[in-house]
Amino acid sequence: MRRALELAASVRATTSPNPWVGCVIDPGGFEGATQPPGGPHAELVALERAGDAARGATMVVTLEPCAHHGRTPPCVDAILAAGVAKVVVGVEDPDPNVQGRGIARLRQAGVEVEVGVCADEVRAQLAPYLKHRSTGRPWVVLKLAASADGRTAAPDGSSRWITGEAARADAHRLRAESDAVIVGAGTVRADDPELTVRAVEGRDPLRVVLGKAPAGAKVHPALELEGDLREILADLGRRGVVQAMVEGGPTVAGEFHRAGLVDRYVLYLAPILFGGDGARPMFAGPGASTIDDVWRGRITAVERLDEDLKVELCLPA
Repeated sequence: MRRALELAASVRATTSPNPWVGCVIDPGGFEGATQPPGGPHAELVALERAGDAARGATMVVTLEPCAHHGRTPPCVDAILAAGVAKVVVGVEDPDPNVQGRGIARLRQAGVEVEVGVCADEVRAQLAPYLKHRSTGRPWVVLKLAASADGRTAAPDGSSRWITGEAARADAHRLRAESDAVIVGAGTVRADDPELTVRAVEGRDPLRVVLGKAPAGAKVHPALELEGDLREILADLGRRGVVQAMVEGGPTVAGEFHRAGLVDRYVLYLAPILFGGDGARPMFAGPGASTIDDVWRGRITAVERLDEDLKVELCLPA
């Protein structure tokens, strides 16, 4: 299953809105990973590579095989036709078209099915997909680049570049994994960002501006939205956005944070100090008034990127 997780990770930025899934068939170690939308799912890739060797074999797959017609035929049909004897599944698929139907069909046909192997690791890897299929809303990643004393820009508004090239490349990778990137109109007017994927390979996300962007802004073509953030996220979810990345600025970051809409915080911290209260903070607007009111989460990952530090936080499990 851990090899299947590695295979899934290798296609993380190419499969959405479909889930990024990995599959291994043993004996033989035949492998597969989900292809871009319209292409075969991980199970079909592995079965094609296995050929006749799949008969009587065990298939290990991170997500429950589908049992419905979408862009491709049901994976369950192919598994049964290949004569696979046992299927090991990481987690069930909450998609309303699946929800245990794939597992049930396999068992009804006499295939042994084991569910829950490395389930915590699979859920963590597929968290954006699982949330989208369960709630209809995208997984929200808030990305912030700041100094070691928590400032995102100098008093005059200048901020390029707080972090180094490695951190910026990693942020572009995160952008490539996201189906949409969200910024406020103020940030567009101040910085005129492109919000495209440049430092790594990957497709450009849907660019979403909260408010109206100037006609000549580099962010265009962009989707301009206004209103309640929850309704905006629901709208994006209906458009097939599985993961939305919020890139700021501090006003938008503060609004998402205070509304409790952030699923994952990604902070890139640079070894610089502004050394005063004139520089701009990560969040604008009112914060916690007492220590009892502060947001408390857990640190899920810490990584050094050359001279910078990447820290990831989320709510307690």
